[in-house]
Amino acid sequence: MLIKALCDYYDILAESGQVLPSGYSNVKVHYLVALTPDGKIDDIIDWQVTEKYSAGNKIKERQAARNVIMPRRTEATKIESNIIEHRPLYLFGLNFENDALTPNDEKQKAVKSHTDFIEKNKEFLTGIDSPVANAYLNFIIIWNPEEETRNRFLLDLGKKYSTSSFAFCLSGRPDLLLHEDSAVKNKWEEHLQNEAGNRGNEVVSQCAITGKEEAIARIHGKIKGIAGGMSSGGTLVGFNNPSDESYGNEQSYNSNISQKAAEKYAYALNFLLADKSHKTLMDGMTVLFWAVSEEKKYSDLFSMLISGSAETLDKEQTEEMLSRLMSAAKAGNISNERIADISGIDPGVDFYIAGLKPNSSRISMKFLYHKKYGEILQNIARHQNDLQIAGRAGRVELWQIKRELVPPKSSNVSIDPALLSKIFEAVLYGTAYPDYLMSAMIRRVKTDTDQRFNYIRAGVIKACINRKQRQLCQEEELKVALDRENTNTAYLCGRLFAVLERLQQAASGGSLNRTIKDTYFASAASKPAVIFPKLIKLAQNHLGKVNAPVFYNKQIGEIMNMLDEDFPEVLPLIEQGKFMIGYYQQAQSFFEKKEKSEEEM
Repeated sequence: MLIKALCDYYDILAESGQVLPSGYSNVKVHYLVALTPDGKIDDIIDWQVTEKYSAGNKIKERQAARNVIMPRRTEATKIESNIIEHRPLYLFGLNFENDALTPNDEKQKAVKSHTDFIEKNKEFLTGIDSPVANAYLNFIIIWNPEEETRNRFLLDLGKKYSTSSFAFCLSGRPDLLLHEDSAVKNKWEEHLQNEAGNRGNEVVSQCAITGKEEAIARIHGKIKGIAGGMSSGGTLVGFNNPSDESYGNEQSYNSNISQKAAEKYAYALNFLLADKSHKTLMDGMTVLFWAVSEEKKYSDLFSMLISGSAETLDKEQTEEMLSRLMSAAKAGNISNERIADISGIDPGVDFYIAGLKPNSSRISMKFLYHKKYGEILQNIARHQNDLQIAGRAGRVELWQIKRELVPPKSSNVSIDPALLSKIFEAVLYGTAYPDYLMSAMIRRVKTDTDQRFNYIRAGVIKACINRKQRQLCQEEELKVALDRENTNTAYLCGRLFAVLERLQQAASGGSLNRTIKDTYFASAASKPAVIFPKLIKLAQNHLGKVNAPVFYNKQIGEIMNMLDEDFPEVLPLIEQGKFMIGYYQQAQSFFEKKEKSEEEM
């Protein structure tokens, strides 16, 4: 499904004029090499552009390479030069090591690369007559790497030399660019025509994507931009071992994907990966998303809702829109018509989300989700609604949930990628959260007793419980704020624990470094019958030390009266979660403005 979806997206790009002509590649260029007519380097010009990017709540600027169109780039991992080269090792035949330029390396890669560059480009330039092409040819002829180890223009680049790309122009004429020269372009078009005419022995079969009888691709194009992948790129489809092959087919002839389809999906995938508005990073996994539409607002809105950043959308307006969507979801009025009215988008557009990770030789697809855009917005709104709890209102991002799943003092902040994928799936499809999410969050609350029980952890536990109830077609038990009508035993135990802790703090004048929460919280959430008799006995001592004993007696009495039976011996996991929500909401209620303060009681 992924390859078919990418081919469809390619067709949309082609219709909107965003597709490169066949035989050309996008290249990111950092510097212009200005050549004199006799081929000497007169200057190296910083050709980068300033781009703005979001860093938290701030908009910052940075220098970025320009995107230019050059004759098709090679995808071979072996030494193979391009026509009109951009890589420093090929162009100059020099390595930058220990703050110095040298043509020597252990495998003689610099020498071999530069030699291949000279041979291919000299042959290509033969017969071309233009000022910039002649200067480039002269540069190829006179440049001697061994004599240029102290070249001041290259040394001034320092460590940037090895990671930068270069284009060429005439000295004093940055408008006369080699890759845009008409004579060079004409020669390249002739080269492409000759290449097409020399093709033969193609394997023809039914394409698995188009269903047509077409030439099948022997190898598939390289995909770049996957986090953690090789700079040369990886392949989505590849057969490297004889054990993967069948029916006498070799390499990608086993996949039965036509050359046209292979070129389409590779182009579309590289196009999306090159655009920051179409991807985000989730615990080392590249999450790619796109709508079957030429408009960027779909991916920008999704990016804003998932990661809190987007290139073309206003954050405040998006937050307001999400707030309206959440209100509509809470009221049960979140139809496609309502979504279109709130967001101004077409809810019927198909939307894809793919999780990609590199391995040793290929790109691994961890998940692929496909839904209508309106359904995704509905489910994101419901997800955010489920996470809301007293003490904090607003959007909770996935990275915040991930942060709360690891010990606060741990240097290892990674969690199982499979868990993240399941959480992400639950958000997009509106299904129950994975059981492990609630158990892991409850474990963190019980273990991290020296940390404040925050709104994210409480919101996640509440969301897991309520969504499980909803999936079972049962009424949700847990509300956003304190529910004084809730008679669930575990919830009442949590409320009682919060009151007893508050009483202890008041009795000490607020000078305690540790409270009963630090000592008894985990045990009380698991085995209330063992812990609460001790706490209630301790509370009798605290009541004699506070200024408002009536207030606390009333609070304790109301909760105890609602407990129809003795404290339970053991609370199962989901009841432990209700205990924690009762505790959290009761504790938060003490910070709210009341009709009568404790001092007035």
